[in-house]
Amino acid sequence: MIIFLQNIVRFILLILIQVFVLNNIRFSGFINPYIYILFILLLPVRFPRWISLILGFALGLIIDSFTNTPGVHAFATVLIAYLRNPVINAFISVEEGANPVPGLHSFGVSAFVKYLISLVVIHHTAFYFLEVFSFHDAGITLMRIVLNSFVTITILLGIQSFKKGKL
Repeated sequence: MIIFLQNIVRFILLILIQVFVLNNIRFSGFINPYIYILFILLLPVRFPRWISLILGFALGLIIDSFTNTPGVHAFATVLIAYLRNPVINAFISVEEGANPVPGLHSFGVSAFVKYLISLVVIHHTAFYFLEVFSFHDAGITLMRIVLNSFVTITILLGIQSFKKGKL
Protein backbone atom coordinates (compact mmCIF):
# COMPACT_ATOMS: atom_id res chain seq x y z
CA MET A 1 0.00 0.00 0.00
CA ILE A 2 2.87 2.37 0.79
CA ILE A 3 4.51 1.75 -2.59
CA PHE A 4 1.17 2.45 -4.28
CA LEU A 5 0.87 5.81 -2.52
CA GLN A 6 4.51 6.65 -3.21
CA ASN A 7 3.96 5.99 -6.92
CA ILE A 8 0.86 8.22 -7.00
CA VAL A 9 2.78 11.04 -5.33
CA ARG A 10 5.77 10.47 -7.64
CA PHE A 11 3.47 10.51 -10.71
CA ILE A 12 1.84 13.82 -9.74
CA LEU A 13 5.04 15.46 -8.52
CA LEU A 14 7.06 14.60 -11.63
CA ILE A 15 4.28 15.88 -13.91
CA LEU A 16 4.04 19.15 -11.98
CA ILE A 17 7.82 19.69 -12.02
CA GLN A 18 8.03 18.83 -15.72
CA VAL A 19 5.10 20.98 -16.83
CA PHE A 20 5.47 24.02 -14.61
CA VAL A 21 9.24 24.22 -14.18
CA LEU A 22 11.31 22.29 -16.73
CA ASN A 23 9.14 22.92 -19.80
CA ASN A 24 9.49 26.66 -19.18
CA ILE A 25 13.28 26.53 -19.02
CA ARG A 26 15.19 26.08 -22.26
CA PHE A 27 18.94 25.99 -21.78
CA SER A 28 20.68 27.32 -24.91
CA GLY A 29 17.53 26.74 -26.95
CA PHE A 30 18.34 23.03 -27.26
CA ILE A 31 18.27 21.51 -23.81
CA ASN A 32 15.04 20.58 -22.06
CA PRO A 33 15.44 17.76 -19.53
CA TYR A 34 12.58 15.27 -19.30
CA ILE A 35 12.61 13.97 -15.75
CA TYR A 36 9.00 12.76 -15.88
CA ILE A 37 10.24 9.44 -17.29
CA LEU A 38 11.68 8.69 -13.87
CA PHE A 39 8.20 7.47 -12.92
CA ILE A 40 8.41 4.61 -15.44
CA LEU A 41 12.05 3.90 -14.61
CA LEU A 42 11.33 3.50 -10.88
CA LEU A 43 8.41 1.09 -11.10
CA PRO A 44 9.14 -2.20 -9.28
CA VAL A 45 10.91 -4.84 -11.37
CA ARG A 46 8.01 -7.33 -11.34
CA PHE A 47 5.40 -4.65 -12.07
CA PRO A 48 2.93 -5.99 -14.68
CA ARG A 49 3.95 -4.84 -18.14
CA TRP A 50 0.40 -4.08 -19.26
CA ILE A 51 -0.09 -1.69 -16.35
CA SER A 52 3.23 0.02 -17.00
CA LEU A 53 2.20 0.48 -20.65
CA ILE A 54 -1.09 2.09 -19.59
CA LEU A 55 0.68 4.29 -17.06
CA GLY A 56 3.31 5.22 -19.65
CA PHE A 57 0.59 6.18 -22.11
CA ALA A 58 -1.28 8.23 -19.51
CA LEU A 59 1.91 9.95 -18.39
CA GLY A 60 2.98 10.74 -21.94
CA LEU A 61 -0.49 11.93 -22.90
CA ILE A 62 -0.63 14.31 -19.93
CA ILE A 63 2.76 15.77 -20.86
CA ASP A 64 1.65 15.97 -24.53
CA SER A 65 -1.45 17.92 -23.57
CA PHE A 66 0.66 20.54 -21.79
CA THR A 67 3.41 20.75 -24.43
CA ASN A 68 1.27 20.66 -27.58
CA THR A 69 3.12 17.64 -28.97
CA PRO A 70 0.31 15.34 -30.10
CA GLY A 71 1.32 11.81 -29.11
CA VAL A 72 5.10 12.25 -29.25
CA HIS A 73 5.69 12.01 -25.51
CA ALA A 74 3.07 9.25 -25.26
CA PHE A 75 4.84 7.15 -27.89
CA ALA A 76 8.30 7.61 -26.39
CA THR A 77 7.08 6.86 -22.88
CA VAL A 78 5.15 3.74 -23.94
CA LEU A 79 8.26 2.59 -25.80
CA ILE A 80 10.45 2.75 -22.69
CA ALA A 81 7.68 1.15 -20.61
CA TYR A 82 7.66 -1.72 -23.11
CA LEU A 83 11.46 -2.09 -23.27
CA ARG A 84 11.98 -1.68 -19.53
CA ASN A 85 11.87 -5.39 -18.59
CA PRO A 86 14.25 -6.55 -21.35
CA VAL A 87 16.71 -3.79 -20.41
CA ILE A 88 16.50 -4.78 -16.73
CA ASN A 89 17.10 -8.43 -17.67
CA ALA A 90 20.09 -7.42 -19.81
CA PHE A 91 21.91 -5.66 -16.98
CA ILE A 92 20.58 -7.14 -13.75
CA SER A 93 19.90 -10.66 -12.55
CA VAL A 94 16.95 -10.46 -10.19
CA GLU A 95 16.43 -13.32 -7.76
CA GLU A 96 13.24 -15.35 -8.11
CA GLY A 97 10.51 -13.82 -6.00
CA ALA A 98 12.37 -10.54 -5.47
CA ASN A 99 10.70 -7.32 -6.58
CA PRO A 100 13.18 -4.48 -6.05
CA VAL A 101 12.52 -0.91 -7.07
CA PRO A 102 15.25 0.13 -9.53
CA GLY A 103 17.81 2.39 -7.91
CA LEU A 104 21.46 2.98 -7.22
CA HIS A 105 21.31 0.95 -4.01
CA SER A 106 19.13 -1.93 -5.19
CA PHE A 107 20.77 -2.51 -8.61
CA GLY A 108 24.24 -1.24 -7.84
CA VAL A 109 25.74 1.87 -9.37
CA SER A 110 27.08 0.30 -12.57
CA ALA A 111 23.95 -1.66 -13.45
CA PHE A 112 21.62 1.22 -12.60
CA VAL A 113 23.62 3.70 -14.67
CA LYS A 114 23.53 1.32 -17.68
CA TYR A 115 19.78 0.84 -17.20
CA LEU A 116 19.19 4.58 -16.90
CA ILE A 117 21.38 5.53 -19.87
CA SER A 118 19.79 2.89 -22.10
CA LEU A 119 16.20 3.90 -21.46
CA VAL A 120 16.84 7.66 -21.48
CA VAL A 121 18.67 7.46 -24.82
CA ILE A 122 15.89 5.27 -26.28
CA HIS A 123 13.24 7.72 -25.04
CA HIS A 124 15.05 10.79 -26.35
CA THR A 125 15.87 9.20 -29.70
CA ALA A 126 12.24 8.23 -30.29
CA PHE A 127 11.00 11.59 -29.04
CA TYR A 128 13.27 13.84 -31.09
CA PHE A 129 13.03 11.88 -34.33
CA LEU A 130 9.25 11.80 -34.04
CA GLU A 131 9.17 15.48 -33.17
CA VAL A 132 10.97 16.50 -36.38
CA PHE A 133 9.58 13.51 -38.33
CA SER A 134 12.39 13.61 -40.85
CA PHE A 135 16.06 12.83 -41.20
CA HIS A 136 16.68 16.29 -42.63
CA ASP A 137 19.10 18.07 -40.30
CA ALA A 138 19.82 14.76 -38.59
CA GLY A 139 22.99 16.28 -37.15
CA ILE A 140 21.02 18.84 -35.17
CA THR A 141 18.58 16.15 -34.03
CA LEU A 142 21.46 13.92 -32.91
CA MET A 143 23.01 16.84 -31.06
CA ARG A 144 19.70 17.47 -29.27
CA ILE A 145 19.47 13.77 -28.37
CA VAL A 146 22.99 13.69 -26.93
CA LEU A 147 22.75 16.99 -25.02
CA ASN A 148 19.28 16.34 -23.62
CA SER A 149 20.14 12.76 -22.71
CA PHE A 150 23.26 13.91 -20.86
CA VAL A 151 21.39 16.58 -18.90
CA THR A 152 18.44 14.29 -18.14
CA ILE A 153 20.72 11.45 -16.99
CA THR A 154 22.72 13.83 -14.81
CA ILE A 155 19.58 15.20 -13.15
CA LEU A 156 18.07 11.73 -12.65
CA LEU A 157 21.31 10.43 -11.12
CA GLY A 158 21.35 13.47 -8.84
CA ILE A 159 17.79 12.73 -7.74
CA GLN A 160 18.65 9.08 -7.14
CA SER A 161 21.74 9.93 -5.13
CA PHE A 162 19.54 11.63 -2.51
CA LYS A 163 17.37 8.56 -1.97
CA LYS A 164 17.88 6.26 0.96
CA GLY A 165 18.93 2.64 0.44
CA LYS A 166 15.59 1.00 1.30
CA LEU A 167 13.24 2.26 -1.44
